[in-house]
Amino acid sequence: MKRILKSREATLALFIVALTALVSLRAPSFATATNLNDILNDTAVLMLAATAQFLILLTGGIDLSIPSTMALTGMLVSMLNMAVPELPIPLVVLTAMAIGLALGGANGLLVGYLKIPPIIATLGTIAIYRALVFLVSGGEWVSAHEMSELYVSIPKRNLLGVSGILWYTAVVTIAVGLFLSFSGRGRAVFALGGNRTASRLAGIKTERVDFMVFAMSGVISGLAGLLYVTRYAAAQNDTAIGYELQAVAACVIGGVSVVGGSGSMAGVVLGALFLGLLYNALTMVNLSPFYQTAIQGIAILVAIVANTVVDRRNRQKMLARRELA
Repeated sequence: MKRILKSREATLALFIVALTALVSLRAPSFATATNLNDILNDTAVLMLAATAQFLILLTGGIDLSIPSTMALTGMLVSMLNMAVPELPIPLVVLTAMAIGLALGGANGLLVGYLKIPPIIATLGTIAIYRALVFLVSGGEWVSAHEMSELYVSIPKRNLLGVSGILWYTAVVTIAVGLFLSFSGRGRAVFALGGNRTASRLAGIKTERVDFMVFAMSGVISGLAGLLYVTRYAAAQNDTAIGYELQAVAACVIGGVSVVGGSGSMAGVVLGALFLGLLYNALTMVNLSPFYQTAIQGIAILVAIVANTVVDRRNRQKMLARRELA
């Protein structure tokens, strides 16, 4: 029990409960089932974007192109829907994931095989992908009246009383969590972030791992882009602007190390949920939305400091044990 209470995920979960209780004192409607369900649905896309970022952060890298991948995928699939409105939902979803795979794979080639630092590579592709959104659309939006009812129903279709967008998010996050925890390649991702040189000496093909995580990130980002444009029934040139910071914030708040090698899928989901609750709470208590970015930045700094302190203590304990041995 003590070990559970000391975990970052348990601490964050308790903090979320405390935040919900405190805001409810000011705004009783905050903790209602309807509002909490809306928060979950609004936060689902951020959870997917954070999951995509999580895979890259684990290797010690960062992907700044996730929002641009979401925007380009959302625009291309929405334009496809305009041309072929009767396209079945499974094919639409697979198309979005395939586009994301291509865009993420391009990042993987740059980082894994051409050895370009992730932040430099994705700074380039973030501009390229965002420019392509404008070029393919001619600067125009795809609005709700141009989308088919079948298309915009993707995130809203209920199964067992749970919306489609939550099902997609649950399946992806659980699958990624299982992959990282129980597969050899998942363990290689952690090893790469923990010590890249040692991983290479141990026989891990670092190029393949880098390519794999960027490709997976692209697939998840493509799905997130589809869910974003269908939830809000609009594909715009500025779709998902700002998700770079939010995805990183969700990961860091959830206990993911910015230098790689540590973190959990549960922590990422809780980190995204915390941000979703925070944004909604600011609205509920009539606090200006301009404070959101500042509070988000403060949350990131606090989380980084906390992560650094915990990592330092863990390293000191490991050194002490080695000396005793």
